Amino acid sequence: MMKPNKQTLLIALGGNALIRKGQEGTVQEQFENLRNPIQQIAKLTRAFRIIITHGNGPQVGNLMLKQESCNAVPKLPLEILVAQTQGQIGYMIESTLDTELMHLDNSTEHYFVSLLSYVVVDKNDPAFLNPSKPVGPVFTKEKARTLPYPTKKTAKGYRRVVASPLPVTIVEKREIKKLIDMNFIVICCGGGGIPVIREGRRFSGVDAVIDKDLASAKLAEEVDVDIFLIATDVQGAALNYKKKTQEFLRSLTSRQATRFLAQGHFPPGSMGPKIEAAVQFVRKTGKRAVIASIEDIESAVNGESGTEIVT
Repeated sequence: MMKPNKQTLLIALGGNALIRKGQEGTVQEQFENLRNPIQQIAKLTRAFRIIITHGNGPQVGNLMLKQESCNAVPKLPLEILVAQTQGQIGYMIESTLDTELMHLDNSTEHYFVSLLSYVVVDKNDPAFLNPSKPVGPVFTKEKARTLPYPTKKTAKGYRRVVASPLPVTIVEKREIKKLIDMNFIVICCGGGGIPVIREGRRFSGVDAVIDKDLASAKLAEEVDVDIFLIATDVQGAALNYKKKTQEFLRSLTSRQATRFLAQGHFPPGSMGPKIEAAVQFVRKTGKRAVIASIEDIESAVNGESGTEIVT
């Protein structure tokens, strides 16, 4: 296969691509929710080489809830649960995309791969000293006191907390780059990737969660992506979000984005990491980063919607 003369587009799908607010999260619901974004991605394959990354929060949470509900089998560490969801969601995305591409053009042959991805983190990252990322099921205060791991009170109740270190590098970046150059559609870095630390020449998994958007930005930088698009459940970044003075932004310089982030316009755990990821990418590469609604992927790539971050 010869290297196609196309730009490379990385699309980071948010968790709402599979499970929407208020849904049970059945397999049928998840497949149905994927149809709209995947239909758009299928059309974009005509003009772009495609990398797809994705969230996994609800799926990992469900697996952790199952573990807490059953003592008949050994419990699995978080790194293994992340790996399981990478395979699960990769299959759902790949099979949906295959169907949409067949509807679009039966004469073109397409190549897919869903890749289990490791992401290196620094064992000295200060996040390990202060685990703060809630994961898994909700517990009562009494139950939380008996658990063998740290918990934190959240709006829903007490939940387990783990570290959320910054991604240092994507282990499979060379393989991903080679696959993209061979015209494969690559699905990877699910849930921010499997967090690992280096121990000599070996990698060891750690109980941590890497932000999906920051890991996607690191991958986009390392494999020389031309456009980095973060697809989420709102139309873009906004000032004074959910207030009477709310203002969605069509374009932001990286300096403006950093200033608004410091002013609290982009909260942590929602728009904050997306802004950080987009700023990181454009400052490292000078290329396009866009934050847009999951329903507007195609138009955002064409510059017609979403919030674009520029240098």
